[in-house]
Amino acid sequence: MHSNSAARLHTTAEIESQPSCWRRAIALATAPEVVAALPAPGERVAVVGCGTSWFMAQAYARLREDAGLGETDAFAASEFPFGRAYDRVVALTRSGTTTEVIDVLRRLPDVPTTVVVGTPGTPATELADHVVALEFADERSVVQTRFATTALVLFRAHLGERLDRAVLDAEQALVEAVEPDLVARNQFTFLGGAPWTTGLAAEAALKMREASLSWTESYPAAEYRHGPIAITDEGSLVWAFGTPPEGLGDEVAAVGGRWVARDRDPLAELVAVHRLAVEVALLRGLDPDTPRNLTRSVILNGTP
Repeated sequence: MHSNSAARLHTTAEIESQPSCWRRAIALATAPEVVAALPAPGERVAVVGCGTSWFMAQAYARLREDAGLGETDAFAASEFPFGRAYDRVVALTRSGTTTEVIDVLRRLPDVPTTVVVGTPGTPATELADHVVALEFADERSVVQTRFATTALVLFRAHLGERLDRAVLDAEQALVEAVEPDLVARNQFTFLGGAPWTTGLAAEAALKMREASLSWTESYPAAEYRHGPIAITDEGSLVWAFGTPPEGLGDEVAAVGGRWVARDRDPLAELVAVHRLAVEVALLRGLDPDTPRNLTRSVILNGTP
């Protein structure tokens, strides 16, 4: 499914540009100025962001720590523990104007800071010690897609991952049909089948919630049995990112839910969810380019 309405959206154009953005991020990850800006092996690091950026921070933090490159925490910027010592703080913000991120950067004058941003020349870039600008992945849309995934590709490439398959998987996710059966669902649960993909599951739920006003939830996959499965019925879609616990798909089917778990890079699965969110929104008469009650950046009290 790919409607004519979807083809005219800024959101759709940005979703479809992700593979090309990822390729640019992979090349950028080895640039000397980027290597100097991102955390070095052994540094104790905190990564902060809001909304989508927080979920990307969670994924990156777990990947970095699991790679043995140093203790790495992820926080919503509003929850940053200022009494804790770090060697570097990385802030992720598309707009460079988000109030809570700006507050963190202002309150860390003695800690090396790096900001990964979509819009250079913004307050965040003026406060940080290092700036990695992904202006080629910036967006007109309120709902983040390509900036967030491109930032995570940058982080993954900097960690030494080979991401050729991820790019190819994303291209496949863009050309395959969005199944009408998935679009017709009325409840969506996303599961992280690996520790680093729990952040991706949370982001998938946020995308569905923002774009289509759907009832969405997200959990680590092993936690799904501990209560959340109670809501699953014939109207539910349960979608796993990464390898889920053995037998979980059978349990979802047994209570009537539709199970999706594919053997491809989890970040490419997020691209598929982006497309699903657009189609569900259009089915419900919504405009994904202008989601309800949202703005491109949250700026409190009139100033960043």
